[in-house]
Amino acid sequence: MDDVIAELGHLTLGSRLRRAGERLQGATQHWLRSQGVDVPAAQLPALAALGRLGPLTVGELARALRLTQPGVTRTVARLAGAGLVTITPDVDDARIRRVALSPAGRELVTRGEAELWPRVDAAVSALCAALEGPLLAQLAGL
Repeated sequence: MDDVIAELGHLTLGSRLRRAGERLQGATQHWLRSQGVDVPAAQLPALAALGRLGPLTVGELARALRLTQPGVTRTVARLAGAGLVTITPDVDDARIRRVALSPAGRELVTRGEAELWPRVDAAVSALCAALEGPLLAQLAGL
């Protein structure tokens, strides 16, 4: 069957980027599970940001990740449910919630930085190394 999204070229660039991102995240998720990590790949940037920047409000985390606050709020809730972050009210304003890595979250970030994330980075770099030419051709290559 024809790939209608690819055939529409730049008109559907956002859809093609989303599709490539979903495939990369899916492959990353599959590999992470094989390594005993059952955290969705899409949630790792939040953990990495908290590991680098320390405790943040939900709004600060959203700005650091350049994502919407409602999306980050959902991610933080899932990470809290998994025991990877703690959420506490801000000391000055109880409406503001501060997010920090839990001990389990810190352990995962430490392992990620040392062992997991460099391997994912290397795999994606290798995948992209042969790409050249116009962006749409590169997306087809991915």
